Amino acid sequence: MGRLFRGAAERSRLRGMRGDGSPVSGRGWPRAGGGRTKKSPELEPAASAAGVASEPAGAESAEGARAPAAAVDLPTSPLSPTVRVRTDTLDRFISAVGEVILSSSQLRTGVARYAQDPEVADGFDRVDRRVAELQRRVLELRTAPLVRVTDTLPRTARQIAEKLGKRVEVEIVGAELELDRSILDRVGEPLLHLVRNAVDHGLEAPADRVAAGKPETGILRVEARRQKDSIVIDVSDDGRGIDLTSVCRRAIAAGLIHPDLVEDLPPEEVARFIFHPGLSTAQSISEVSGRGVGMDAVKATVESLGGGIELRTEVGLGTTTTLIVPITAAVQRVLLVGIAEERVAIPIAKVERILEVPSDSIEEAAGDCFALVEDEPIPVLTLARELRIEGAAVEQRAVPLVLCEVRGERVALRVDRFAGQQEFYVKPVPELLAPVRILSGLTVLDDGSPVFLLDLNQLG
Repeated sequence: MGRLFRGAAERSRLRGMRGDGSPVSGRGWPRAGGGRTKKSPELEPAASAAGVASEPAGAESAEGARAPAAAVDLPTSPLSPTVRVRTDTLDRFISAVGEVILSSSQLRTGVARYAQDPEVADGFDRVDRRVAELQRRVLELRTAPLVRVTDTLPRTARQIAEKLGKRVEVEIVGAELELDRSILDRVGEPLLHLVRNAVDHGLEAPADRVAAGKPETGILRVEARRQKDSIVIDVSDDGRGIDLTSVCRRAIAAGLIHPDLVEDLPPEEVARFIFHPGLSTAQSISEVSGRGVGMDAVKATVESLGGGIELRTEVGLGTTTTLIVPITAAVQRVLLVGIAEERVAIPIAKVERILEVPSDSIEEAAGDCFALVEDEPIPVLTLARELRIEGAAVEQRAVPLVLCEVRGERVALRVDRFAGQQEFYVKPVPELLAPVRILSGLTVLDDGSPVFLLDLNQLG
């Protein structure tokens, strides 16, 4: 990236480009069936306002609630009160709303000296409320219910079970929850693979289940729930579970871990090996669950959406794979950090905690740096070095660290300072910088300076 973040001329050029790299006049960055289904008790609005005041929780009327499509009474008139809108048109509309929010914030900052005037303050509050409502309703246009990708899962599971001589009952919970369409379209294939995997490799044959004291029919459950700004999807089965001893043997054979270190690994760390390319515990390649998509590809897809994946298993009881994906791709909550004279954004979903440690507690061994956090050595990556940001080194007695997840591993990112949390509209990286894979998006702060959003999985 070289001098990517340096120079007033470069900043000026970046501010004067559209998301696709083309020039733009003025300020801003406009951007071009079957199975049992249960309703989740956690149905909430699809997105929250970004950096503006919102209505009190109790003020939202039933009008703002989104009901499942099946519950809507469509008119019998041949002219249905709906209209088809291209996704890129919605994207430009959403981007324009983001510019309104930014302009409002900049205006409020610029006239701060008049903030004591009750009429001025009340006027800004009214604008903030209206813009927040506009933003929420615009974002709802980009969402669709999860049922669009889950409604075929029960039939798929039954077809696979019938082919393998197994029995399965599928439960779908929370299919009415809504996601950004761009995320929903990409999460369907990972879910389908997990369902195939569960029926093929997880559930036992009826005779084996009876011998193990289980009902002949296995249970496969897909449950979605809202967790802050994310949707969490559990794919669970009550099958045989995964033999972690076998996983360890294959991980050692693949050179992923030294044999002497295996005994000290907790079960959840052993289970992570399943997400490594080429590592499989299946005895043979199966036609129904493979399809060229492994658990490593599932993990890569989910992480490319800014999400994460977890796996829990117990021999004889079953396996649960959890997908965590953001509700919307347009708005993200981030941690702003300072590096030299620059600021960059880290997705909050990837941050475990922030802390400061004495500078002399960071040790170096074989060219790598480590910090002791709660008696556990954590690898330290200096973000300025990773991003090749030039600037005078900051002497610090207490070193700010961001403890986060990078490709499934705990890593501490060394920064110069913390600059707060914020929700912002994610805009595409200009075409000029598209090859720089660590940059996944950008925004413009109140002072007009661009801030890049980092894809932590590209570090190291």
